[in-house]
Amino acid sequence: MGRAAEMLGVTPAFLRSLDTSRLIVPQRSSGGHRRYSRYQLRLAQRARDLVDQGTALEAACRIIILEDQLAEAQRINARLRQDRSEGGTSRPPGQ
Repeated sequence: MGRAAEMLGVTPAFLRSLDTSRLIVPQRSSGGHRRYSRYQLRLAQRARDLVDQGTALEAACRIIILEDQLAEAQRINARLRQDRSEGGTSRPPGQ
C-alpha cells in the first residue's frame, strides 16, 4: 500500500478510504498486504483528481462508478450495433 500511495501522491489512509467506500477492493498477499491492479490505481488516481477539484470523496466514488458503468454500456451497445450490421443475432447478456 505504501508504494501505491507514493506512486499516486496520496496517503495510505486515502487508499484505505477508497477500500472502505468499495470503489476499489484490492487483492491481498499471503501476508495480508493490499495489492492493487493497474486498473485500480487508475481509479484511485481519478478519485484523487476529483477530490483535489473539491468533490467530496463519496461523490467522487459515485461519479467514477457511474462513468465506469456508462463506458461498459457503450461498449456493449457498440458491439451489438456491429453484430447487427454484420447480420449477427447477438443479444445483450442476460437475455
